[in-house]
Amino acid sequence: MCAVSTSPATMAHYKAEQDDWLLVYLKYLLFVFNFFFWVGGAAVMAVGVWTLVEKSGYLSVLASSTFAASAYILIFAGALVMVTGFLGFCAIVREDRSCLSTYFCLLLVIFLVELVAGVLAHMYYQRLSDELKQHLTRTLAENYRQPGAADITTSVDRLQQDFKCCGSNSSADWQHSAYILSQEAEGRRVPDSCCKTVVARCGQRAHPSNIYKVEGGCVSKLEQFLADHLLLMGAVGIGVACLQICGMVLTCCLHRRLQLHFY
Repeated sequence: MCAVSTSPATMAHYKAEQDDWLLVYLKYLLFVFNFFFWVGGAAVMAVGVWTLVEKSGYLSVLASSTFAASAYILIFAGALVMVTGFLGFCAIVREDRSCLSTYFCLLLVIFLVELVAGVLAHMYYQRLSDELKQHLTRTLAENYRQPGAADITTSVDRLQQDFKCCGSNSSADWQHSAYILSQEAEGRRVPDSCCKTVVARCGQRAHPSNIYKVEGGCVSKLEQFLADHLLLMGAVGIGVACLQICGMVLTCCLHRRLQLHFY
């Protein structure tokens, strides 16, 4: 039988080929990850923008700006993800270790930003119910249709029409409203936005056939709406965060492999 030559030069050649294949494999893996990461960034930014643009009418009735802040953080993180994704593509194609290091640092920064947004959303969710019950009732009583409160008035009217509700806990909440007790109300018992079909002075008749009578009032509807949005923002954030952890591991592996390859 013939002996197979296993000289040091042959072994070194095989090892070099194996390293090259591992390098190519890591590059393709990171490239695929980066594509999904970029798409995830676009999704994060889209959720944040949608929350602010489509649902901004409800933000005026909230006591704190935590909900809006979480949406702004998501938009910032999403934009940063898309820019970072572009840098990642460049780093992979050029096999540039300095770009890979920058890419890793940006992934870590984005991960921390999303972590802050997640903590804010969780903290806000914990006190969401109490804040809504206290603040919305006070808003209806003290601020609706008052001078300098046009944004709040618009938000309350939109809230009642969109959610088909009337009052904070029930339509009876409007009996304590400064607007309903004033001459400006013209005999209305509830604002016209409580009516199932809105026409001038329809709020003068507070019968269930005319106005919305929802158990729990607008508080329960708004609480569920905000909880659903916080859940959506959290789910998107967690999904992208998991991708980032994978990306950071792959980036470290590729950086190390390039270091060994060139040295």
